[in-house]
Amino acid sequence: MENIDLNKLLIQCTLGEFKAVIAETLRDNEMEKLAAKPPKTYVYGLAGLMKLLGCSISTAERIKQSGVIDEAISQTGDIIVTDAELALDLLRVSHKYRKYANRKQTE
Repeated sequence: MENIDLNKLLIQCTLGEFKAVIAETLRDNEMEKLAAKPPKTYVYGLAGLMKLLGCSISTAERIKQSGVIDEAISQTGDIIVTDAELALDLLRVSHKYRKYANRKQTE
């Protein structure tokens, strides 16, 4: 975009120049959106869910089995991966398990 005169009238631009400006603008906007998104946080296994919720392993298992956080859980065989933010959001909506969504994660 360095060879394009920004003071030129739009009507005087060639199609190639116009296309280059639009492509550069879209690329910049996409980069800003990617930079603005915080990275997703995942917890692994029941132990990770337990730490996220600040509860016992049996309570973490009970919450998982209840189906409240099914959208946040991806399970293949014995491997459980949970999207932490989505799980907490789902628990905030749940009446029965809301108290676990407000607990601080223990390290």
